[in-house]
Amino acid sequence: MSGFQTTRRQALALSLGSAAALAIPSWARAADLDEAAIDAIVKPFMAAFGTPGIAVAIVRPGMPAFVKGYGVRTLGKAGAVDAHTRFGIASHSKAFTAAALALLVDAGKLGWEDPVVKHLPEFRMYDPAVTQMMTVRDLLVHRSGLPLGAGDLMFFPQSSHVAEDVLKALPYLKPVRGFRAGYDYDNILYLVAGVLIERVSGQPWDAFVQARLLTPLGMTDAAPARRLLKTENIAGRHARLGPPVRGIGKLEVVQPDEGPMVDAAGGINASVTDMAKWLQVQLDQGKLPGGGTLWSPEQAQEMWAPQTITASSEGPAADNPARPILQAYALGWFVQDYRGLRMIQHSGGLSGQVTYSGLLPSRGIGVSVFSNVEEGVSSAIRNAILDRLIDAPAFDWVAAYGARVKKGQEEALASVAGGVDKAPAGGPSLPLKSYAGRYRDPWYGDVVVSEKSGKLWIDFTPTPVFKSVLEPWGPDAFRTRFARDAGEDAVVSFVVKDGKVSGMTMKALSPLADFSYDFQHLAFVPVP
Repeated sequence: MSGFQTTRRQALALSLGSAAALAIPSWARAADLDEAAIDAIVKPFMAAFGTPGIAVAIVRPGMPAFVKGYGVRTLGKAGAVDAHTRFGIASHSKAFTAAALALLVDAGKLGWEDPVVKHLPEFRMYDPAVTQMMTVRDLLVHRSGLPLGAGDLMFFPQSSHVAEDVLKALPYLKPVRGFRAGYDYDNILYLVAGVLIERVSGQPWDAFVQARLLTPLGMTDAAPARRLLKTENIAGRHARLGPPVRGIGKLEVVQPDEGPMVDAAGGINASVTDMAKWLQVQLDQGKLPGGGTLWSPEQAQEMWAPQTITASSEGPAADNPARPILQAYALGWFVQDYRGLRMIQHSGGLSGQVTYSGLLPSRGIGVSVFSNVEEGVSSAIRNAILDRLIDAPAFDWVAAYGARVKKGQEEALASVAGGVDKAPAGGPSLPLKSYAGRYRDPWYGDVVVSEKSGKLWIDFTPTPVFKSVLEPWGPDAFRTRFARDAGEDAVVSFVVKDGKVSGMTMKALSPLADFSYDFQHLAFVPVP
C-alpha cells in the first residue's frame, strides 16, 4: 500500500491479455442491470487483468442492495470471495472518522471551527501560528501545508509507535506550502482526529466507531481494525513486486503490514454487505432504515461540502468520458462531477488491496468495488457499473483501463531505466566502521547502523521489517535490501564533514514508490 490512497503504482499491471477483445456488453436501461448483467461487467475485467478477487456493493432506489463476491480470496488457496468476505477499506475509514466527529458536533461536545488546541492542549505544528489557527475541520481536509504523506513512515509499515506519538512528531514535520494554501493528501492529521475523538468522547477511536457507527448500522461483518476480526473469511493481499520495481511483474501474495496506529486514517475492515449499509445511510443523510438518525441533515451537508480544491481539468476526454472538470476534498470524501452529476467518492489503498466507492446522490445510487490486488482495476469497474446504472453512453472501460495500464508500464520502465539495478559511481570515503552508530530523527525515532564482517547493516528500530544489509550506492551512499514484500527500498546517504559523519538522509530507491514511504522527510543526526 500505500498510504491509504491509490497512487500511480497501483495502476501498473502486467499480463494484460487482449483487453479490447473483452469489451463490456451494453444494456438498454439501468432497471435491466440484474445479476447476470453485473457479472458481465465484472468478469471481463478479472479475465483481462488476472484479478484474483472482486466484491461489489450496489444500492439504488426502490431495490434491495446488490452484494456479490467473485473469484478467490487468496491465490493458491481454497476459499471464494463472497458477500461477507472482509477487505481492508483503507482510506474509506476517513469518512467514518469524519462521521464520528459529526456525532460529537451534533452532541454539542465540539465544533468544526474549534481550535484543535481547545481539546488537545499539547497539539503543536511546526509553525506556532498554524498551531493556533488549526481547527477540527482543518484536520480532515488536507490543506495544512504538510507535504504529501508526511509522517507516514511512523505507522506504515507497522511500527512500535502509538497514535499519540503523532502529537510529539508534528512539530518537526516541515510544511511545503502555506497553511490552507493548497492540497497535499495526508494521513497523520486523521490520526490526530482519532486522538481528539478519544479525548472528547472518553472512548478510544475503535470503540467509539464500533458503538456509534458500525453497531447501529448493523455492519456485523465489520471491525474497526483488522486485528479485531474473528473470522477466516478475509481477503488476501496481492501485489506485483518486480523486477525492476514494485507494481510490475507477476502477482504474488503479500502480507498485511498496517498496525494499530493507522486506525482513524485507514483501519476499518468490512464486507460489501456492510458497505452497502454505509452507502445507504450516506445517501439518506444519516437516517437509519428502521427509523431514527445517526447524524443530522446539517452534519450530512457539512461532510459533503467541498473545502479544498484537489484537481481540475478540461473535463470529459475521448479516453475518459467521466474525467471531472473540478474535484475537491470535503470531510472524508472527494466531491466531483461525473458525467454531469455530482459524485461523492473515495478510494482506499493498502499493501495488496485497493477499494473504490462512488455515490450519485441525485440518483440515489451508490457503488463500492473491493479488490484484493494493489492495482486500480476496481476504479474502472466502479465506473462501468455507474455508467450502466445511469444509462450513460456506451464506453469500453476494459480497453480504457488496459490502455492506462500499458501507458503506466511504459512510463515506469522508462523512469527506472538503469536506476534501480546498477549502482551509481563512487563509494564510501571512510572506513565502514566510521558510518556505524545510532542516528535519530526527531519525528520518526532511531535507526542503528552496524558493521559486521566487512558489511554495513541498518535497523529501523521502530519498524521491525526494515532491517537490511547496506550495499554501496554512490558517494557515501548505500541502498537497502529489505525483504521482498517488506516495502520499498531506500537510498541512505551519509553527510561527511571533516572526516566524520555529521548526518544521514534518505530517499526511496524507486521513483515509483508509494508516497507513504516518505524517507525523504527524514533528517538523522548521530546520537552521542
